[in-house]
Amino acid sequence: MPIVEIKNVSFGYDPARPVLRDINLAIAPGAVVGIMGQSGCGKTTLLRIIMGAYLPSRGEAHVLGRATSSLDTAALYEMRRRMGMLFQFGALFTDMSVYENVAFPLREHCRLPGSLEHDLVMLKLQAVGLRGAAHLMPTELSGGMARRVALARSIALDPQLILYDEPFTGLDPISFGVIVRLIRSLNDLLGATSIIVTHDVQEALDVVDYVYFMAGGRVIAEGRPDDIRSSPEPFVNQFVNGRPDGPVPFHYTAPAYAADLELA
Repeated sequence: MPIVEIKNVSFGYDPARPVLRDINLAIAPGAVVGIMGQSGCGKTTLLRIIMGAYLPSRGEAHVLGRATSSLDTAALYEMRRRMGMLFQFGALFTDMSVYENVAFPLREHCRLPGSLEHDLVMLKLQAVGLRGAAHLMPTELSGGMARRVALARSIALDPQLILYDEPFTGLDPISFGVIVRLIRSLNDLLGATSIIVTHDVQEALDVVDYVYFMAGGRVIAEGRPDDIRSSPEPFVNQFVNGRPDGPVPFHYTAPAYAADLELA
């Protein structure tokens, strides 16, 4: 049974301007799945549908075996406790130390003896290579270190489903390589399922098992990484290969160039 199943989902902040149109996807347990596409195509909105922040205007979202539209507030919070979320740029609490950031979900949802909390926090920090930074404040961290602390926090409760919103944005090549490796290794180690929302296509294709490619609020292509790299769909081909012209034109719509020169 899929851990996430989206059936004919449409959604719009304004009914007259839908953001998502007839989205269908199914994500198997244990997979690392990419949701890719150009900025503004609806990727993050779809992620919010999956986490239950928004309900579909039409269609159904089944997550961790439950239809999100059927959940009351208590059931929704219970479902989210089985998820981890890595926000874009990390979103650490700036007035808390690294240790306190990772301990935060444990303190919110569990009643643990201090020694057990300490061991669990150190275990998560060790997994991302930052046990020695437990005493630091977020302002003392590099961008890549902050992203790793946020990743440690997102796995504090050993989630079944981990959601990543643009996890590679703003990272240098070394930090990027570390985050890519951690996403894959932690997913496999925890026996979790991961969904990566990103427009960094080439980088994500090296870590995911399957891809849903979006444009204009729709899924226009899907498949394994090699299928996406060789896709005949013009927009996917342009996007994956970084071509300046194609379905997304280089030139913004304008009158004939000669006419503009004559006006000058």
